[in-house]
Amino acid sequence: MQQNAVMALNRYQSPDQKISWVAGKFPTYKFYSQFIYLVVKFAWLARRGRVYERDLAKGCWRVLQYLETTGVHFTVENMDAFKKLEDPCVFVSNHMSALETFILPGLIFPHRRVTFIVKDKLITYPVFKHIMLSMNPIVVSRTNPREDLRVMLHEGEARLRDNISVVVFPQSTRTTEMIPEAFNSIGIKLASRAGVPVIPLALRSDAWANGYFLKDFGQIDPTKPVHICFGDPIVIAGNGKVIHKQITQFIADKLDSWRN
Repeated sequence: MQQNAVMALNRYQSPDQKISWVAGKFPTYKFYSQFIYLVVKFAWLARRGRVYERDLAKGCWRVLQYLETTGVHFTVENMDAFKKLEDPCVFVSNHMSALETFILPGLIFPHRRVTFIVKDKLITYPVFKHIMLSMNPIVVSRTNPREDLRVMLHEGEARLRDNISVVVFPQSTRTTEMIPEAFNSIGIKLASRAGVPVIPLALRSDAWANGYFLKDFGQIDPTKPVHICFGDPIVIAGNGKVIHKQITQFIADKLDSWRN
């Protein structure tokens, strides 16, 4: 299905398609043989200032399609949650793998500008750093919590004033489990400070495993379906702790339902 057709939907499911012999036997090889070429191409363009949001949206949609050609099945729900907003927002999401970093721009960019809060190592990766920098991310070190908080609030508010939505992964590391105690409230703080709504985002993306040597380049397992569900926008008012708990519960409930 073409990206423009999908963007008009509220819910997307991967269509049934015939999987080639190579993809069926070697899904990881099949995916990376396409993916690496795409990353190198976009990095070359980004380094020269020739990658725009519409290009990133198309490129990220291709990544989704490359995964589908290996047999990975996607279900994306409630995209109207952010499509119908007039203002920018803060997406608060769990974080499992590299998949969401590449797929979310393909879903969000066609409707609104978006960037990420990322670890500083992502902007030091050879080749890939040029793509990430083209999105004007908010970069933190994860070694100085007080300074990271200042950067996230100050730069995050600046992005939101410029009508750029922000994706926040409040967990300190990628994990397939939802541990509320490890889920900080930076997304709530940022949304409250900027006066914008927050959108809970639950995802299961362990079909793209974390790698042993390079964390972003793990095995592809088509037997694990990918689920992405956007929650309805929440306006921050009153006790932020209540909203924080509401968001973590939304994500935990979705993960439980997908596992079962």
